[in-house]
Amino acid sequence: MIHGDLFQSARETETNRPFALQNSKMLKVTLADQPILARTGSMVAYQGQVGFENVGSGGIGRMFKAAATGEGVPLMRCTGRGELFLADQASEVQVLYLEDDMISVNGASVLAFSEGVAWDIHRIAAKGAVMTGGLFNVSLRGTGFVAVTTKGQPVALDVTSAPTFADPQAVVLWTAGVTMDVRVDTGGVKSLLRGGSGETFQLAFGGQGLVVVQPSENVPQGAGSQGGA
Repeated sequence: MIHGDLFQSARETETNRPFALQNSKMLKVTLADQPILARTGSMVAYQGQVGFENVGSGGIGRMFKAAATGEGVPLMRCTGRGELFLADQASEVQVLYLEDDMISVNGASVLAFSEGVAWDIHRIAAKGAVMTGGLFNVSLRGTGFVAVTTKGQPVALDVTSAPTFADPQAVVLWTAGVTMDVRVDTGGVKSLLRGGSGETFQLAFGGQGLVVVQPSENVPQGAGSQGGA
């Protein structure tokens, strides 16, 4: 006989939602002949009849963009009927539902999304971006579920209420209506003479909408900037 609460506390989540949290670090996807796209290698378990097809970076056009920008999301198409469990390095999982809307996401944070959601690699139109060599994100547009990962519990900042600034490696995503530029802050002459503030490049947000920031600055280089990840 086995004693302990593991088999009770870790029981599979019962839900009718296509995307649901099994726990804070694992996504449960219920497949019912509605394919999804997921980050390659993110499958940790599944039950039922589930198939996987590598789709790379999503076609020739996106492949060339990924090669040129250093930005790309290696994806697999998941089909069939069953329960699929996804995770990425024990990162926190956040589930969103887009209803004819759009978000701009750091490529390193994309975990999975409904196949009906259109995606592309896009250059961020920012006057100061040229100073960083160019900034690139993944746009997700349309109607369907999206799951992203964060390093720890994030904060969603409303940029409408006040000027908002964030470290480029801590920004996970922002919603439609948000504008972004790059701010260069050396900390002044005294700070510059001492080697700088260490926060030279900041993303400055305005417009209307939300910016999601994680409590970590370890987004892989190439996920949000050229030459970085």
